[in-house]
Amino acid sequence: MKIVAIVGSIRKESYNLKLAKYVKERYKNSFELEILPIADLPHYDQDIELNPPAVVTEFKSKVAEADAVLWVTPEYNYSIPGVLKNAIDWLSRVEKVMIGKPSWIMGATMGALGTVRAQQHLRDILFCPGVGSPLLPGNEVYVGVIHEKMDESGNLTHEPTVKFLDMVADNFINWFNQQKK
Repeated sequence: MKIVAIVGSIRKESYNLKLAKYVKERYKNSFELEILPIADLPHYDQDIELNPPAVVTEFKSKVAEADAVLWVTPEYNYSIPGVLKNAIDWLSRVEKVMIGKPSWIMGATMGALGTVRAQQHLRDILFCPGVGSPLLPGNEVYVGVIHEKMDESGNLTHEPTVKFLDMVADNFINWFNQQKK
């Protein structure tokens, strides 16, 4: 299975980027994961959607070719970051490459709630008509106080979080395989 990860933070030392890299390494024998950059996507503009810049075309093509999408979002002001919403706006127009493509969501924050509000907004967006991405319910990954659960190398060190992530990864793989039958 080929999964692309779209990380809602463009900060170089982002905990969410580190979490995506951790998932890529930990589950490399279960699925292939490519982390797609979104920092260089221009602001969505309907005036250029039919002839978008190459960076947009390449981004949409990689998502279209993937079997599923892993969304890894921080929480900014109780919602998803603008750069993540911008990426989704590009994906939801013209070819609408997300329709029917399974999604998996997770997020990390230094706060206690672990991106609960941002993920709720993201779920609402993923269900809109231009996106239409199915989600596995009941497998939300909210990693709160990430700075106490991850070492400087980006490895999760909190065993209950690791075990939960293992369970959710298995659940997603099994759910994905059932969807393909």
